[in-house]
Amino acid sequence: MATVDPQAKHWTRDEYYRMGEAGLFTDQRVELIDGEILTMSPMKAAHAAGVQLTASVLTTVFGVGYCVRVQLPLFLADDSEPEPDIAVVSGSPRDYAIEHPRTALLVIEVSESTLAFDRGRKSELYAEAGVDEYWVVNLIDRCLEVFREPAGNTYQSKAKHAPDDSVCPLAMPGQSIRVADLLP
Repeated sequence: MATVDPQAKHWTRDEYYRMGEAGLFTDQRVELIDGEILTMSPMKAAHAAGVQLTASVLTTVFGVGYCVRVQLPLFLADDSEPEPDIAVVSGSPRDYAIEHPRTALLVIEVSESTLAFDRGRKSELYAEAGVDEYWVVNLIDRCLEVFREPAGNTYQSKAKHAPDDSVCPLAMPGQSIRVADLLP
């Protein structure tokens, strides 16, 4: 008799939403990543401050015509709907009243306890979805990690910037952001 190894269930967005509507995720922070439902860790104070600081800076830099979404879903694939700390998209909130955005001009994760995950699996997910620019606000090393030029599931360009450095988002090349302004 042949043996078969147990297989993990691969979830779709539709199934994920039905589970949420049934109350299976009450009081939990979860994300659908590559068909897996992942529980996210609680948010510490430094992480929360980093999210607020970064959102504030980006709202000023991008201004009218852009929406800075904080911890809201991105519909990247039928089996992936992450909720990045920040995603900058074109348009206004009303443009996404029927469906979540399918891409972003810039995605940012503020990272402390999930640094390896954000550098690894999240980076691969955003690159594969064709997000041109992905930043990790690294609270452990107090720096900004910038990922650009997606190809397949990796970014060809990766750079670290110290607090005294400034970075210009690809979508706003004339606007300079001091890394220190993103760090709590």
